[in-house]
Amino acid sequence: MQKPIVVIGAGMVGVSTAIWLQRAGQRVILMDRGKPGMGASYGNAGLIAQWAVVPVNTPSLWKDTPKYLINPNSPLFLKWTHLPKMLPWIAKFMSNANAADAQRMVDNLIPILTDAVDQHKSLVRDTPLEHWITNSKFSYAYPTHADFKHDAYSWDMKRHAGFTPTVLTGKDVQDAEPILGPATGCLAVLEGQGHITNPAQYITEVVAHFTAQGGEFLEAEVQDFTKSNGRITQIETAIGPIECTHAVITAGIWSKDLMRKLGLSIPLETERGYHVIYKNPSQMPDDPMMIAKGKFAVNPMDMGLRCAGTVELGDHHAGPSKQPIKLLKRYAAEVFPALEYSETEEWMGFRPSTPNSTPLIGEIGDTGIFTGFGHQHVGLTAGPKTGRILAQMITGDAPNIDLTPYAPARYLR
Repeated sequence: MQKPIVVIGAGMVGVSTAIWLQRAGQRVILMDRGKPGMGASYGNAGLIAQWAVVPVNTPSLWKDTPKYLINPNSPLFLKWTHLPKMLPWIAKFMSNANAADAQRMVDNLIPILTDAVDQHKSLVRDTPLEHWITNSKFSYAYPTHADFKHDAYSWDMKRHAGFTPTVLTGKDVQDAEPILGPATGCLAVLEGQGHITNPAQYITEVVAHFTAQGGEFLEAEVQDFTKSNGRITQIETAIGPIECTHAVITAGIWSKDLMRKLGLSIPLETERGYHVIYKNPSQMPDDPMMIAKGKFAVNPMDMGLRCAGTVELGDHHAGPSKQPIKLLKRYAAEVFPALEYSETEEWMGFRPSTPNSTPLIGEIGDTGIFTGFGHQHVGLTAGPKTGRILAQMITGDAPNIDLTPYAPARYLR
């Protein structure tokens, strides 16, 4: 029997990789330490955020960070106990917060993000999964038009990527989104976007489709890798060894631990993200939106109204903090003053972040081991495109983009 390609990590990137490899005629085993889609893919904002080309570490971060860290109402948090371990990563992260490197990061994100809605539709085309991709607008909600203008750098980068908003002010704001109260005086609206109404269920059903087409899913934790003459031959797991021709590591923040098993130290740290779900809400927005003041997204979902966002730098082994949830609830009450609901549900997950906001996509040397992680907060968005690229690389069908910026070799020194 043909030896399989093993994809490690069953989030959006992993299952997309498995699907595209399967369609290329490969035997594929998809593996995860838990159930499919239960990591960062489970609790994200559900946005197909093809407009999210602006990294966190823009030039303004130098002056903004001190204010953020001392302001309890800011969307940036830090687990201070983890600070000593994070200092090398933070130094590299901050070194990229300049005009030239920020532009480079934007240009790196554009090829893997800006056609994301089409990429998701392509992944599920002619399958029972097509209904999961919802066409929508996407709006940035600002307190005032002056606040929108103050965000000029971000919008210049979005326009550079092909996204130009329609700007609404005054009563047009509430006409467009009645759920918004008087605290929102400006909406910057992007047409032609898309979202997912239940990311965890979406990924669960994509995995089910993969297995129905002959793929195999295993719930197992990777313990080690075996190579022969420098190339991967076997993956050691808690349920026994699995022979393979290639391995693809798409395990999000847990990829950092797997890379250590290969003797590699990758500067990957955790942007801990949070969400609050308002169940049985009395109102829902017509389309998803970003609350600019609190830097969190709002999405009408199957299970209620999800508010998701904030950035907390910290350890992926530590439990949740209280302040980010309090912040989300405070700002939600401010922008949705008439919202009533039966209860809330809170969640925290781990976004895998590189110092230059660019994921690792490619082969590690000539080992047959490929990487597909480090997408920060755009893993759901970029998953289908990343999976297609990895499948093309493995099968020898060269992708039509320059993959140099994403190559893991940049960290293998």
